[in-house]
Amino acid sequence: MRCFLLAIGLFLSGLCSAQIIIMSYNVENLFHPSVDSINPDLEYTPTGSRRWSYTRYYRKVEQVTRVIANSVKDGCPAIVALNEVEDIRCLEDLCRKMPHYPYRFIHFDSHDHRGIDVAFLYDSTRCRLLHANSISPIADSRDLIYAAFNVNTDTLHLIACHLPSQLSGATAIKQRDSVKSVIRHIADSLLTVSAQAKIVVCGDMNMSPQNDIPPLTNLMLSLPGGTHKYHGMWTYLDQFYVSEALTSSVKANVFDAPWLQEEDTKFLGTRPIRTFIGFRYNRNGFSDHLPILLTLFPDNL
Repeated sequence: MRCFLLAIGLFLSGLCSAQIIIMSYNVENLFHPSVDSINPDLEYTPTGSRRWSYTRYYRKVEQVTRVIANSVKDGCPAIVALNEVEDIRCLEDLCRKMPHYPYRFIHFDSHDHRGIDVAFLYDSTRCRLLHANSISPIADSRDLIYAAFNVNTDTLHLIACHLPSQLSGATAIKQRDSVKSVIRHIADSLLTVSAQAKIVVCGDMNMSPQNDIPPLTNLMLSLPGGTHKYHGMWTYLDQFYVSEALTSSVKANVFDAPWLQEEDTKFLGTRPIRTFIGFRYNRNGFSDHLPILLTLFPDNL
């Protein structure tokens, strides 16, 4: 954290002269079929319980890249924050599958017990990486990634996160509060250096939207629909928070293209087309989450 605080002072800014779009997407278990040496993932291997073959893996990569490539009219998002990516090999394959887009990636191995991490893809022709580091808010869990980018002469501070699952009950609530406390500390540090710092926090919060990381504003509170459906109810587990300097020049929305959804025969309406329902594999699946998009407009628009 000390190194992080020292690094903050290097990144102060004015605002973009062109529209920038950021995506945040929980891709539902993008595991490489071989065993991860840091966090063994026998479930997602060819002989594991998921029968996670290379054919299934490359189909998953293809489906994720299809979502990214079609989420923005006439291009791709400038920055993509990803949840549930196993390791660097998955990111290399995603970039390889999109050769027409100059994506680079940011990834740090965390100590999550399932071996899944957060990561960034970024368009290196529009976003110059200034600094990136991982932050471990709680033991044996997914790290946060902080990254500062120079975008059209402006500095944009991003924090990608994937908070603990609701499956852990009361323990998870305390853990999520601990992670949010760390995020708030990072935001406060940035705003101490510059009151006009432009900060975006994004990722799977594993709970309904709340304004619970002051002084940041949660943009999903007033949006209809959602990104995840559970027992017939849609909610925005995936969220964007922004600092005050961005609140008047951004717009958040869900990318809910019809081809990402299927009929919900049990609860009516539609639901995301996921890769696995229980242990039943669907080669046409994408994820159990829909992605969200944040559009950053120039100040004078």
